[in-house]
Amino acid sequence: MPDSDPSFIFDAPRYSELAVKNADPYQNADPFPHIVLDDFIDIDVSRHIASAFPKPEDAKDWVICDHNNAQKRYQHDETFLPIPLRKMLREFNSRQFLLFLETLTGIENLIPDPYFIGGGAHISGTGDFLKIHADFNWHDKLLLHRRINAIVYFNDDWDESWGGELELWDKNMTSAVVKIAPHIGRIAIFNVDQNSNHGHPHPLKTPKDTYRKALNLYYYTRLRDEAEIHDPHFTLYKTQSPFALGLGDTYRNRSNDVDE
Repeated sequence: MPDSDPSFIFDAPRYSELAVKNADPYQNADPFPHIVLDDFIDIDVSRHIASAFPKPEDAKDWVICDHNNAQKRYQHDETFLPIPLRKMLREFNSRQFLLFLETLTGIENLIPDPYFIGGGAHISGTGDFLKIHADFNWHDKLLLHRRINAIVYFNDDWDESWGGELELWDKNMTSAVVKIAPHIGRIAIFNVDQNSNHGHPHPLKTPKDTYRKALNLYYYTRLRDEAEIHDPHFTLYKTQSPFALGLGDTYRNRSNDVDE
């Protein structure tokens, strides 16, 4: 198969090695369990996916968010997406990637979402944003608890002056502890609970027809510790503390932040 084909990429031994090596850093990260891995997707594959990513006018029936807390669009019906993206999405729902996630996070019996509810292909353009929030916690169709997010970026030659950093905020919404620029091939993985506060809250400053492109994947379990179970809810948008600083570590264009 061509080097740019995403099929079976997680068969490579390096992924199991990455999971073992980074399990402790992930599970003990601040402000909540997370990790950022550069060059997670091979650059040829990443560029192939990036070039296939549809623009707003090129894909059918985007789900459009346009309100005070979010301005963006996404497509969770894979049949409306180009083949390279469909292949990539299916790889992230594969047994191999689930084993990677279970080793990394310490959460067993993870279940992928074949419906990609709320996930799939996400794009944001000039002026778009997503305010800080904690994610919905329950999959109504599968009757499962949401546990893990994985966000993979496909933005070649991203100019950091455009913004678009994913911010991870502390429990009390006083500061952004981590900021993650959306560079190509980079993945951000983190636990989901009531206090996994995250978003990219500042309107993008991208040029016309330039988009922040990502694949969003969500993972679930049938069981969860009783102390962690809350009534099912939709997205919980958070209010920043009046003392919010917005400071913290920034993952910019660094080639080996947490990598092999």
